[in-house]
Amino acid sequence: MEWWGWMILGALLLGSELFFLDAAFYFVFLGIAAAATGLILLAGFTPEVWLQWLIFASLSLVAMLAFRGRLYARLRSRGVGYQDALPGKFIRLESALAAGASCRQEYRGTTWDVINRSSDDIAADTEVAISEVSGLSLIIK
Repeated sequence: MEWWGWMILGALLLGSELFFLDAAFYFVFLGIAAAATGLILLAGFTPEVWLQWLIFASLSLVAMLAFRGRLYARLRSRGVGYQDALPGKFIRLESALAAGASCRQEYRGTTWDVINRSSDDIAADTEVAISEVSGLSLIIK
C-alpha cells in the first residue's frame, strides 16, 4: 500500500471514533498507528505489504497498551477526590420541619429534599447547618 493509503486509513479511523458512542479510544490509536505507518513509508522506508501490516499492528498494540488506559481514565474520570462544599453551609428553612421529617425547598437554584435527622423539631424561618449531602437531599441536624 502507498503512504497516502495509510494516511487515508488513519484519517478514516480517527474520524470513525466520532461516530461511535463509546468506542473507548480504540479507533484513535488505530488511526494514529495507520498515520505513523504512512509517515514511515513517506520517509523512504518501503517494505513489503505484509511488513507494513506488521508495523501497523505493532504500533497499534504498543500505543494501546502504553497510553490508552491512562488517557481513557483521565478523560472519562468521574471526579475522584471531589469535595462537596455544601456541608457546613447554612440554609434558612421556609417551613417548619418535624424531627425525622423531610420537605422540599429551593436552594442555590434547584429544589432539594431537606431531611431533619435531629431529634428536635425546627421552626419555620430558622437557619440551620447542612451536615451532609446525599444525592439531591440536604441532611440537617
